[in-house]
Amino acid sequence: MSPLTITARAAATGPVLEITGDLDHTTAPELRRTVNRLTLTGGHLLVLDLAGLEFCDSSGITALLAARNLAVEQGGAMALAAVPADTARILRIAGLDRVFTLHPDASTATGSGSTAR
Repeated sequence: MSPLTITARAAATGPVLEITGDLDHTTAPELRRTVNRLTLTGGHLLVLDLAGLEFCDSSGITALLAARNLAVEQGGAMALAAVPADTARILRIAGLDRVFTLHPDASTATGSGSTAR
């Protein structure tokens, strides 16, 4: 089991959270707390960079959905970047690949003229 690490940084489009380790029933509340402390303004994009994500269970997926909902409630949007293959497969099976905007990496998500995949 890998500990969860969340590193925040600012981008021109809004906050980027780099998530590494395991996002599961034990660590999902940490992501929720981190996201709840963010303030997004209209037009800001919250990017969750999952390049370092090693494992994600249903609690982790629920935390990702909660983050998206909060971003939308605050007038912003949310995108997932560098989603690992196993997690991307779960998102596809559950139909959540149509709910989340997915990008190949964080720089694409925050860059001007980026396109979703």
